[in-house]
Amino acid sequence: MLETTLTRQHPSDQGTEGEFVCPAVNLATFTLELPWRNNQPCISCIPPGTYICRLVKSPKFGMVFQVLDVEGRTHILHHSGNFAGDKEKGFRTHVLGCILHGLKRGYIDGQQAVLLSRNAMRKLHKALGNRQFKLTIKEAY
Repeated sequence: MLETTLTRQHPSDQGTEGEFVCPAVNLATFTLELPWRNNQPCISCIPPGTYICRLVKSPKFGMVFQVLDVEGRTHILHHSGNFAGDKEKGFRTHVLGCILHGLKRGYIDGQQAVLLSRNAMRKLHKALGNRQFKLTIKEAY
């Protein structure tokens, strides 16, 4: 099974920046997740740990990878989008706990974002195909 790592680097109310890598297939993307809010559904990123991800068909996003067996959470996906901010603090978000991928980091209208997200997801799908993979999430802060 392919091994991947998501290293969270910079948490803020605008989102939690990270880097996703899979050395076996020479894959790297930038990530953005919700801020940590005690693993509360729809407003928090998921806890650090090791998870299995598999390809599923989402009604909204099409074929995406789902993070399995997250305690207290369901439907955690890897998908495209730009924002993962805390809505209660006035920031935009495209996630309810999922992981966004981008080829660049940046800002859109003054808010932290991942950019070229659809391109990043195409790259991820091409590199990983339909294989399950192990995802280890760790924090570097």
